[in-house]
Amino acid sequence: MKKAFSIIVTLALLAWLAADSRWKMVGDAFASITPGAFAAVTLALFVTYVLRALRVCDEFRDEVNGRFGACLRVILIHNAMINVVPFRGGETAFPLLLRRVFGISIVRAGASLLWFRLQDAFVVGVLACLVWPGLHPALRAAGIAALIASAWYLPRWSRAPHDWAGRGSIVSKLGKLRDIFTEATRRSRYGWWWTVANWTLKLAVQGWLLAMLLGTSFQTAFPGAVGAEAAAILPVQGVAGFGTYEAGAAAALLYSGIAMKNGLQAALALHLFILCSAVATGAIAWLFPSKSTLPETPATGPARK
Repeated sequence: MKKAFSIIVTLALLAWLAADSRWKMVGDAFASITPGAFAAVTLALFVTYVLRALRVCDEFRDEVNGRFGACLRVILIHNAMINVVPFRGGETAFPLLLRRVFGISIVRAGASLLWFRLQDAFVVGVLACLVWPGLHPALRAAGIAALIASAWYLPRWSRAPHDWAGRGSIVSKLGKLRDIFTEATRRSRYGWWWTVANWTLKLAVQGWLLAMLLGTSFQTAFPGAVGAEAAAILPVQGVAGFGTYEAGAAAALLYSGIAMKNGLQAALALHLFILCSAVATGAIAWLFPSKSTLPETPATGPARK
């Protein structure tokens, strides 16, 4: 009952904000999109959530033990949290949920989350170098080479023998974190494939929607979607990521001849669509937990009497 009341209050607040006349331009941006196209974009975006859940299932396959529904619920709630809580605070939901649902330690889940985010950054970075308009070919090639080399070297650096445990207390603790991170880079069998598939589909969908919002071609709009997501993975964000997301998209679109005002308006509409999708799916997952979860007690402990 409390959950349902929270959802109703949140929806009422969003409706009050939407009633402001200044949001009319956002509504106008969606007016040209057909219901069929809107449904297709929504479905494709949900598939990206499924791909992310598969990546987590692969990473923690021994603990998940085939409970995909519970894993998808974790992803949906986590995705809603990172889109709402400012300054990346929503990331804390991931290790907490994994501990509660599957009994995975927070340290191990946190190390895997760090590796996930690094993989995301490398993939988005390579795509940004590939499609960013006006970039000199030499810089484009150098950026891609540097990112691929870093992605290849980082896990090997973490696995290399070290004597950090025998040093001072701070270095010793860092050594333990390095060892945990090493395990995170070893566990996933198809992590890079899930990451590439997720971002390829996600950016393609966002580029398609942005093209419809701008009334331009996919080739023109796609760099804007990449620029928005490149800005969104920055370590520090504002509330719901507003500001940096739109700026990243508008900056990339500017090189394609899209005026800053139009680019910001379309990026805001795209951002709101993604935010609403994240909040809606997260709310549904929160209200209807899967049978595999233990919402009141940790997964490793017995039920309280």
